[in-house]
Amino acid sequence: MKNLYLGVDIGSVSINIIAIDEENKLQFKLYTRNSGNPIELVKKGLVKFKNEMNPKDYKIKGVGVTGSGRQLIGYVLGADTVKNEITAHARASTYYHPEAGTIFEIGGQDSKLIIVEDGIAVDFAMNTVCAAGTGSFLDHQAERLGIPIEDFGGLALEAERDVRIAGRCTVFAESDMISKQQYGFTKAEIIKGLSEALVRNYMNNLVRNRVLEGEYIFQGGVAANIGIKAAFEEEIDSEVIVPKHHDVMGAIGIAMLAKRDIKRNNQESSFRGFDLTEEEFETTSFECGDCANNCEVIKVIADGRVIAVTGDRCGKWAASLITDSSTAAALSSNKKDGPKPELAESDVDESEEIEVELYKVDPEKEKKVMKELKELEEHGEEELDESDQDEKEDSVYV
Repeated sequence: MKNLYLGVDIGSVSINIIAIDEENKLQFKLYTRNSGNPIELVKKGLVKFKNEMNPKDYKIKGVGVTGSGRQLIGYVLGADTVKNEITAHARASTYYHPEAGTIFEIGGQDSKLIIVEDGIAVDFAMNTVCAAGTGSFLDHQAERLGIPIEDFGGLALEAERDVRIAGRCTVFAESDMISKQQYGFTKAEIIKGLSEALVRNYMNNLVRNRVLEGEYIFQGGVAANIGIKAAFEEEIDSEVIVPKHHDVMGAIGIAMLAKRDIKRNNQESSFRGFDLTEEEFETTSFECGDCANNCEVIKVIADGRVIAVTGDRCGKWAASLITDSSTAAALSSNKKDGPKPELAESDVDESEEIEVELYKVDPEKEKKVMKELKELEEHGEEELDESDQDEKEDSVYV
């Protein structure tokens, strides 16, 4: 019987479910569009898993969840490990490409830059405000031009002339594309210009003055677009590697991290099973008036407890849910039409500090974890089978 580890990446545009074995070989892969009901989609994904895999041949030893919807799905599944996308993507990249130094990740609604040193994510940048260059924007432009998204990138390589497209804003980019079409440029030339513009936007907004080194890895759904890949290579004057499973790297990374945590803590998985709980979930919202953004903060309640919070641009409410039980209790008691929740001054200070450090990885802390894991593996080496020994490094890098 095989031991399998599930990885689930809940994004704004797609939901990815994978399973790896003890040797980190992919045994199951599902990439599906997020139509707005993640619980139902995860249920369908697990049904597909059960239909394709013989339950007598495997045992689920661990479950990890990442992505923007990780809190809710992590609770529903009974996940053993719930971590942010930065850590998950870095883990998978450094496993498949140990010399990785720079990771370009472009998903459906956001873009990320991850800087890696010695297998550890030491710096990152995220662009969650502007959709220019993300998968959803490219989908829209492909539909407007009447081109299947699968052929979008290939057309860029057929362009005979260069054309410059404004890429700092989705509105300006689309307006400029229409203008260039009216001037007689072909669709291939416009798509190439758009690809180059989106890469310039990425470099200006995320890379800025950072020094990029090591192997360059391009992952996320947009990595399938060979036109964007070519534009990156031209911009940095170096080869850009697209992993085989570029579209589910976050799910693979979180599955590896779940495996690491299970082995490191010598614990049984808290996975609730394939028949998801019938627990009722309630969704409410309120408008946060702590700044001029006036964000609509959405909270998910199960059994009278707030289990997930989203919609806050600064991350204050989401961070306080994870780290500050008093703030979470205040949020839980808030009514949709009632007064806005108020935080004590100490809570505000703590939340502000949390929002800055929410995704930050401490290199020294991770190196300590690496040392502990190495000692743990050496101590239990006699109990490991040969295949486990070959993969000991899996538990080392984050």
